[in-house]
Amino acid sequence: MHVVLVAPEIAANTGNIVRLCANTGASLHLVEPLGFRLDDRHLRRAGLDYHDLATVTVHATLDDALGHGDLAGARCYALSGRGARRYDEAGLGPGDVVVFGAERAGLSPAVLDRFPVDRRLRIPMRPGNRSLNLANAVAVVVYEAWRRAGFSGAGPEEAPGGAVPGPVLAETPGAPPFDR
Repeated sequence: MHVVLVAPEIAANTGNIVRLCANTGASLHLVEPLGFRLDDRHLRRAGLDYHDLATVTVHATLDDALGHGDLAGARCYALSGRGARRYDEAGLGPGDVVVFGAERAGLSPAVLDRFPVDRRLRIPMRPGNRSLNLANAVAVVVYEAWRRAGFSGAGPEEAPGGAVPGPVLAETPGAPPFDR
């Protein structure tokens, strides 16, 4: 799965998405302009040390991103509140590209028009609400695609003796876990 963020504005959201991509095996593509510097402390705080575990590429334009390596020729979807189809109806898979817009404006009509109507996806919400947080929306879609792929690449479900090996639960590497 390839996640493309067009002109993301909030460092902490992007840091959380870096963490998500590292933990799911998705690659992240950022399309300029960025509303922050990549060395922003909020980005580092949200992404912690995950930047070394995630594949993050910065592109000058959306065309550059969509023509990059594995993205060239892949099935591409746009996520928007104006999408015609629910994200879970698209059959998203590991090689697909999902494009998200900036936090405040989403994808512009010009960008959205580049996608066929059946590739414009939305996440259902209750009427009258504005939107989901960008990092939450990306998580919903990425985990659906990963679920459809059988969580390929995930760790073992159960260790000998019934213990489930889990991730490090500390917010900071080397710190005690949250639940202790």
